[in-house]
Amino acid sequence: MNTFEGIIAYPITPFTSRDNESIDTVALAALVDRLITDGVHAIAPLGSTGESAYLTEKEFDTVLDTTVSAVGGRVPVVAGVSDLTTANTVRRARRAQEVGAEAVMVLPVSYWKLTDREIASHYATVAAAIDIPVMAYNNPATSGIDMKPELLVSMFESIDNLTMVKESTGDLSRMLRITELSDGRLPFFNGRNPLVLDALKAGAAGWCTAAACLRPQSCLDLYSAVRAGELDRAQDLYDDLQELLNFIVAGGLPATVKAGLSILGTEVGDPRTPLLRLDPERHEVLTRLLTAS
Repeated sequence: MNTFEGIIAYPITPFTSRDNESIDTVALAALVDRLITDGVHAIAPLGSTGESAYLTEKEFDTVLDTTVSAVGGRVPVVAGVSDLTTANTVRRARRAQEVGAEAVMVLPVSYWKLTDREIASHYATVAAAIDIPVMAYNNPATSGIDMKPELLVSMFESIDNLTMVKESTGDLSRMLRITELSDGRLPFFNGRNPLVLDALKAGAAGWCTAAACLRPQSCLDLYSAVRAGELDRAQDLYDDLQELLNFIVAGGLPATVKAGLSILGTEVGDPRTPLLRLDPERHEVLTRLLTAS
């Protein structure tokens, strides 16, 4: 079931500049189209970059529908469907399958710290409700829940359509351990931007990133260079990208990517509160990073 690889790009969710409350579907469709034209290998809406935690269910569906329509089958859509409750995660996953997403990404989020048994039950229930692949997403920095490689591989072995993992701890040993425990059968994707070069060299199937919204060709070239074994070139490309990658992670992806798009000439509105736009000092730094030749 797993045919995903390469650069999986995260679009932001644009809001109208008028009130920052309505989804700007025209801007979203244009951004998705541009990412595909630039050459990314898949589109992943409704993750943390897409501010999914701050959307109503109606808005969630609007973003999902707009994205799938704009993609038009040209590349796979990996839809983020995470929610606090298993029931609504199932609703979102079913909706994603119905409108044509090729896979869903699930981050376990919860007010209470979940046990491994509860996490496994959550994934099993969501996966059983759909027929498309599930990407398990491990990002304790945002979810507060850390899924160890042993749990991820155990779920891969027991849940038929859990076929891939996005690892965002920034710990390369986690990725290596996933490969070891699964005998190389469980593909992992890098979700921690500054780790990308080491992750790709270690065998990551791809790179899930919002950086492609700002520097698409550099991201694609880095991936291609590692795949071609051109490691010196890959290092040069990474060195050129590293400061930007560190900046957008440290500054928060919705705020930094939206500011970056504005600097590059595409208005997509501000992040939704409680998130705030970049302060002037950081905006100046980002301008330098994106306009320096």
